[in-house]
Parts: sequence; C-alpha cells; structure tokens
Amino acid sequence: MQSALFLYYKNIFGNCVDSEYRDLVSIDPPKEQTFGDFSTSISMALSKRLGRKSMDIAEDICAQLRDNDSFERLEVRKPGFINWFIPQHVLVKYFPQILDDNFGKIDIGEGRSVNIEYVSANPTGPIHAGHVRGAVSGDVLARLLSYVGYRVTKEFYVNDAGKQIEIMACSLYHRYLELFGRSSGELPSWGYPGDYLIEIARKIAEKHGDKFVDKEQSEWLNFFREFAVACIMIDIKKDLADLDVYHDVFSSELELLKNGAVDRVVNLLNDKGLIYNGILQRPRGMDSEEWEKREQPLFKSTAYGDDLDRPLQKSDGSWTYLASDLAYHRDKIERGFDEIIDFWGADHGGYIKRMQAGVSAISSGKKNLKVKIVQLVRLLKDGREIKMSKRSGNYITARDVIDKVGKDAIRFMMLTRRDDASLDFDFTKVVEQSRDNPVFYVQYAYARTHSVIKLFKETFGCEKMPSLGEVDLNLLDMDSDMKLVKVLADWPRQVVMAAKNYESHRIVFFLIDLASAFHFLWNQGKENSYLRFIMPNDLAKTKARMVLLKAVQRVIEFAFDIIGITPVEELH
Repeated sequence: MQSALFLYYKNIFGNCVDSEYRDLVSIDPPKEQTFGDFSTSISMALSKRLGRKSMDIAEDICAQLRDNDSFERLEVRKPGFINWFIPQHVLVKYFPQILDDNFGKIDIGEGRSVNIEYVSANPTGPIHAGHVRGAVSGDVLARLLSYVGYRVTKEFYVNDAGKQIEIMACSLYHRYLELFGRSSGELPSWGYPGDYLIEIARKIAEKHGDKFVDKEQSEWLNFFREFAVACIMIDIKKDLADLDVYHDVFSSELELLKNGAVDRVVNLLNDKGLIYNGILQRPRGMDSEEWEKREQPLFKSTAYGDDLDRPLQKSDGSWTYLASDLAYHRDKIERGFDEIIDFWGADHGGYIKRMQAGVSAISSGKKNLKVKIVQLVRLLKDGREIKMSKRSGNYITARDVIDKVGKDAIRFMMLTRRDDASLDFDFTKVVEQSRDNPVFYVQYAYARTHSVIKLFKETFGCEKMPSLGEVDLNLLDMDSDMKLVKVLADWPRQVVMAAKNYESHRIVFFLIDLASAFHFLWNQGKENSYLRFIMPNDLAKTKARMVLLKAVQRVIEFAFDIIGITPVEELH
C-alpha cells in the first residue's frame, strides 16, 4: 500500500514539474507527525537547478494542487517542504492491498546474491549471550533480505585453528587425565574451566580408554583438538537451532590453511605489488623493551583506506589472523556473491578498516565488505547484573538464556536496540505480562484481534469473516480508525528502509508502534461506544472494523515471519 501511495503522489508531483525533473521527486513522512502524513522536498531539489528560492517553487506547486482532492490539507514549511495529509477516500482506495500476501514484498534485491556471515564463535566452548544477539541480528537480516528479493547465503566461519584452539585441546587433555587419576594438579590458569570439557573428556575415555595417557603431545594434540571442536560445534548448532537459527555453509579456518588458501592470497597481493618488507612502528602503550623491532612482510592496506599497513606473518613464521581472514574472504569473492556482510562482536571495531582494505585489494576494488558491529548484552535479573555460569566457567551461555525465557522472547528483545548500541536483557521483565514488556505488548495486540473477531462471530452468528466485497470501508472513522490504517500503510516503507540500511531493529520498532496504535484505539472504545470494534446495532460498521482488525493481524504476521517468532492467538 505504502509503495503504491508513494507512487500515486510521486506521479501527482511529477506532473507539476518539467519531465526532466520528475525523477527528483521523493516522498517521505515528515519529521513531525503534526506536519502531515507525507512530505516532499522537490522544491529544494529544484532550487539550484532553476535559480529560484525553494519556498517560491513550493508555493507555485501547491497553487497547482489546491483543488486536488487527493490532499486533505496541503501546506508549505521552511525551507521549502511541502507537507500534506491523506484523505480517507485515498486510503480506502489502497486499503485492500494490506490484505494481499505480497504486501510489503518490494523486490529491491532483484535476485542479487548476498553472503551474510554471523555468529562465527570460536569453538572453544558454548556460545554465550553476546553470540545470541549476533545470531538473531544476522538471522533476521537474512530473512529480511530474502523477503525483498535477495538470494541469501547464511554462513558460519569456524575458527578451528590457532592458539586458542590449542589451549582448549590442552585443557581437555588435562580433564582426560583427571579421569584416570593422572592429572598434574589443578587446571592451569590459562586453561578453559567449564564443565563441558569434562563431558567431552568422558566421551573420549568411553571410546578410547586410557590410550592417550602418558603419550607425547604430538601423539594426542590433533585428535583432542578435532574431537573437541566436533563436539562443541554439535552443541553450538543445537543451541542455534533452538533459536531457529540455521546456516547454509560452515567454513573451516583449518581447511583454508591445509589447502593453501592463505599462501595463495598472499601471493595474489604480492603479484599486485601490495606486499613489501618493512618495520612497523611501536604500538602505543607498549614498552620499548617488550617491542621486537624486526623487518617483516607488510600488506600495503593504506592504499585502500586503512590507517596503517598491516603484518601478514608472525615472528614464528605462522600467518596472522588478517592473512587467514583475507584468504577466507577471497573464497567468498570467488563464490560470486554480489554483496558480503559480516556480523562481528563489539571488540572487533578496530579490525574493520584493514579487512575492508583487504577485500577491496583482493577484488581490485570491485567488492565492498559491509561490517555490522554487535554491541554487548548486559544480562539482568530484577535490575541487577548477573554474570556467572557454572557450565561455561565465566559467562552466561546461550542455553542458560534459552531455557529461561524461550526463543520468541529472545529474538524479539535482541532487536529492541540498534546492533551498535549496548542492550540490557532483564530476565524478570521479559516474562512479565505488562506494557513494559514489548514482547508481551505486541503479542497481546495480536491475541486481542483474535478475541474480538471471535466475539464478532458469536455476536452476529457469523461463521466466517466478511469479505472486502461486502464491506464499506468509508464507514471507518476518519480520525481514529484511519490513524491505525496509516500505521499499517507504513509497513512497506519500513521494510525497504530496514533492508537498504541493514537495520533489522526497524521491524521491531514498527511492531511496537503498530501495537501502540491498536491498543490506543481499543482503549478509546472503552470510553466511547462509537469507537468500539463491535457495535451490536451497526453490523455494517462492525464489518468494516473486522476487516481493519484482519489487516492488523496480517501485518503483524508479516513482521513476525521476518523476525522469526510465532504469533500467539491466545495468551494465558
């Protein structure tokens, strides 16, 4: 509906200007609702081109439209905005589109392919609450982009190589030795303390007995590393599945190293003249005695917008994280994705420029890496922060949160703030049935529509809902009902804005606004019988309002489908 209304008014204003300027017409809601339903800045776009004041152009355009009944009220505001309210007959004309299955599905993707990588947690233990936020944000963006016509591949990068994985394997071996009374004392301070390693150690002991006791590290390290990663990834996938999060591809860092992908990307950069031997400056805050001044291969990332050139190899000859990450992203590029989007944790903000530079260098400037930083989640209970989890050793796991409040509440609440803003998740509030709980507030609106429709059928003895053909939508109240219609009409615009800006939280914000508009109308009906959804003495108006309720249901269902939660017809 909104897209059709935009086009409708775009054509009206387009006819007021010369044909060469019609593409400059843009339609948006004004910043203040009191200014109107829609606004255009066409006069300001024309001002420089025509050498005239934007206010004068705006007044001339409005003079052409004063008698046009497509405008309830039309006015000019400085520095040249034209604002207007939509009359009821225009809203009624486009209202049936809300009930169409494709309402809001505007094909802005046009079949382009996009790779979205998210979660990508180190498989050294269970995923935690911070990973949950990234999982939800990434998954909802994938659903959103699919909704608007993109071909989406959802990917998880398994960081199964490197020092942390080796430390985890050594911690597991310590737990394994404990089972046979052969440990060398308490777990080392650098080890992973969680109970999950004890469980994995038991699985190894059950399958292999004491086979690895008294063996050299070279004889057990690879096996323990691979066995642990496999077990932990099973648990991670199970936790994600319980959040209704699934990935199409799992890419292994270890496999990239084994198949020579890192060597190949370094050779590629070298062939492009982007690698040289140089000496890095001493990092800020590092004591000169701690810093090793040495010549090493550097990637000329400053040529692609980075602040510093970056090392690709460590002093021991192994590759840096940047080198393996560039190899991984080259693999994405070679798979032919039109767009590449990564979701990273809050501590990776400083890594963005060097990776974007690398992707641009590898692709000869043809590909851009879009990075979404997901800020921290602070877990609360009754307003007080909680941190500990026995299973993980030092944090709240995803499983802790899922078991406590369930998938739907988690998915909704993780989108109540922008990804780049920190978020408080209060276990107490999330299960409350009050207006302060946005999950309940929106679900309650949906459930109320069902209860009213059920009462309508009982009151008038109807077995089914009225069809559009038998309803006069002009009977809806202009001031009250149409406010709700206008919110519904904004759904396609919100979808487009969310998709274009990669801002999934807009869907939840819209749902809260829609629920608020619905509850407001409901409460008005309690004070004014004329505004009640069911009017026993006026079947015609009641039928019109039932169609309005059905539209509310449908739009909530569309939004719930994108954010991945189940609408509840009856709350207990």
